[in-house]
Amino acid sequence: MKKLFFILIAACFCACNNPSKPGADTATESSNIPYEIKTGGNRLIKVAGKYNVWTKKVGDGKIKVLLLHGGPGFSHDYMECFEDFLPKEGIEFYYYDQLGCGNSDAPADTSLWNIPRYVEEVEEVRKGLGLDNFYILGHSWGGMLAMEYLHKYQSHVKGAVLSNMTAGIKGYVAYAAKLKKKFFTPRDITVFDSLDRLKQYDSPQYNDLLMNKLYTQVICRLPLESWPEPLWRAFKKANHTIYIQMQGVDEFHVTGNFKGWEFWDKLPDIKTPTLVLGGVHDEMNPEDMKKEGRLLPNSRTYLCPNGSHMSMYDDQQNYFKNLIAFLKDVDAGTFTADKK
Repeated sequence: MKKLFFILIAACFCACNNPSKPGADTATESSNIPYEIKTGGNRLIKVAGKYNVWTKKVGDGKIKVLLLHGGPGFSHDYMECFEDFLPKEGIEFYYYDQLGCGNSDAPADTSLWNIPRYVEEVEEVRKGLGLDNFYILGHSWGGMLAMEYLHKYQSHVKGAVLSNMTAGIKGYVAYAAKLKKKFFTPRDITVFDSLDRLKQYDSPQYNDLLMNKLYTQVICRLPLESWPEPLWRAFKKANHTIYIQMQGVDEFHVTGNFKGWEFWDKLPDIKTPTLVLGGVHDEMNPEDMKKEGRLLPNSRTYLCPNGSHMSMYDDQQNYFKNLIAFLKDVDAGTFTADKK
């Protein structure tokens, strides 16, 4: 009996000196599975062979939306209001700063700033994010980019939203001239045109007329002091080299490589379910956006009654109500196009 007692004591001592490792097998098994380091949804994607563009995933859901911001040369920042509406509806979306913008690389090579290269960049981003049968939403210049992307790569897209963008620059320029006459006094026009001829685009007087008389009527219909912080941030971060090369000195001068861009004849080729979303008070001609919707064979058009170019802010509830309804209708297979 005493011998048995000493044997048990010895066994306990050995056990204490050689403790077992609970879950050792589990740890070994899990160590074979690579751990994905969490980054808050942020991810860099290689484009054009050597540059990185920044993306960020927000939310989780079956509906996946890639956002194409406007500008050109602006960044995703002004679209941050989407965070307050899409995730709670179970919609997953992706920010993406185009090359030269925001958190992405900003090369000095000006040959990069053209529409065809940006179309290929969107396709590289789609592949990098592993998106297929996804939704694309382009706002302003992003809407132009979305049209061009759809014309070449629509087989990957389940639904598209063309937000606050017309399909032709000629009509856009003509409507801009009408807006200037509508919101400027005769004295304002004289001063504005004089400064324009002198190319004094940085003068306080020119910018005061542009921002206070025009932009607060057709870009975002709020007093400048009430403009949302993300919108101001996007303006401050803008890459003006890209903007001037592609657009011009401001929204009312199209002297860059956008000049001559017309997409009207190609719209019927886009068969993807599409929402044309704009504002009645937009800098884009509302009649042109309606025409855009009629030429897209599988589309629905909605113009926010109180909205301008930034309808996601100045007519926010109507904007997101119709956006979310479209995404859910397409996803459920219940989408019906407007009668043409």
